[in-house]
Amino acid sequence: MKTALVVGLAIMAQAAANTLLSKGMKIITSTPSFSSGFSPLMLAYALQSPFIWGGILLLIVYFACFLSAVSWTDLSLVLPVTALGYILDVVTGHYLLGEPVPPARWCGAVIIVCGVSLVSISGARNAGLRDEDRVRQGTAC
Repeated sequence: MKTALVVGLAIMAQAAANTLLSKGMKIITSTPSFSSGFSPLMLAYALQSPFIWGGILLLIVYFACFLSAVSWTDLSLVLPVTALGYILDVVTGHYLLGEPVPPARWCGAVIIVCGVSLVSISGARNAGLRDEDRVRQGTAC
């Protein structure tokens, strides 16, 4: 249960961080002096943005949650489940940032949900096995 809560928090933190970073960088690159590409001055300007700092802080929260989750359970379960953040990125990009999302991208998000569901089912099945049973079945290191 704690793993599910921490992974859920990680997913939400990562999606919110990506949204804030995207918003912050779009504001910065809309400035005429930064429209031509990256420069050290752009970096200095970005570090003054509350959107950028909010995104950085939320990525730190994500990383702390991710580290906790992989210390409690299999990486092969945690990493695919955190891919649900990609769906949240599509949703927040569309609804909060006003980005156009073509049907193919929505279909890709649905495919990710299906894949995460399969991984979660296999993770739940393996969670009930004792360590020696997992070794016998070849699902443990």
